[in-house]
Amino acid sequence: MDSVCVLIPTLDEAETIGDVVRDFRDAGYENILVVDGGSRDDTQSIAREAGARVVEQTGVGKGQAVREAVTEHVDAPNVLMLDGDGTYSADDAETMLEPLRSGTAEHVIGNRFADMRSGAMTRLNRIGNRLINRAFGFIHGESFDDILSGYRAFTLESFDQMHLTADGFGIETEMAVECAKRDIPTAVVPVTYYPRPAGSNTNLHPVRDGGIIFLELYRRAKTNNPLFYFGSLGTLSTVAGVLVAIYVAVEWVTRQVSHEVLAVVAGFAILVGVQLLMFGMLADLILSLHREQLRERE
Repeated sequence: MDSVCVLIPTLDEAETIGDVVRDFRDAGYENILVVDGGSRDDTQSIAREAGARVVEQTGVGKGQAVREAVTEHVDAPNVLMLDGDGTYSADDAETMLEPLRSGTAEHVIGNRFADMRSGAMTRLNRIGNRLINRAFGFIHGESFDDILSGYRAFTLESFDQMHLTADGFGIETEMAVECAKRDIPTAVVPVTYYPRPAGSNTNLHPVRDGGIIFLELYRRAKTNNPLFYFGSLGTLSTVAGVLVAIYVAVEWVTRQVSHEVLAVVAGFAILVGVQLLMFGMLADLILSLHREQLRERE
């Protein structure tokens, strides 16, 4: 237990944070760190009364809170991270930590879909989660089942290898991408996901945060899967150019109307698209050679 810091980022979780902290203390975890984003309710005082060490983050957003907490306040080699909304249980803590203790993984993701209780996630959120997980697998070539899970366990050493910049809910996506990109040994274990207790409100906005997560997945593909990143842009540009060119040709053949400007635009779009496709193939080759060299050095 002494080797684990239970990290709980919070924002206005007064309804649930006390029970969450007490559950982990009852399970034997003494080192509980609550990093709060400036709650306007009694989250901080309730967490302290329950036995947690509380610090207020200097920035804004869950991602910034996690980075600041791990780099400046965590004093244990292993971190067990979860949300303070009462949707995760201390009963799954040992399952989460076992891969770290056995040395089979350096990063662990709790799969909420393994045992999701009724009402824990709306239908819209289920669909969004499935789409994001499939997109992640397609883009980054790994299947972590539930990359948006807030229940994580990881070593400080593996965290230091990651380059994390997201300030909000994109932090989980970034961590999954970094695990795939840097070949960090990652395990996925089943956990139970409970509905939020009555009276507590979520800080997640499905449409806004879902869009941010999709954009983060695509942006990160630039360095982890350049063929997909530049290839998709190149394909879009080429297809657009071809469609405009077809329109120009049809107009000339059927009506003898010339569209010189559109013809130039079509040619430019096709040229740029082909160049992006070629650049994506070259970047993918360079990345493959780089990874091969890294494996040889290891």
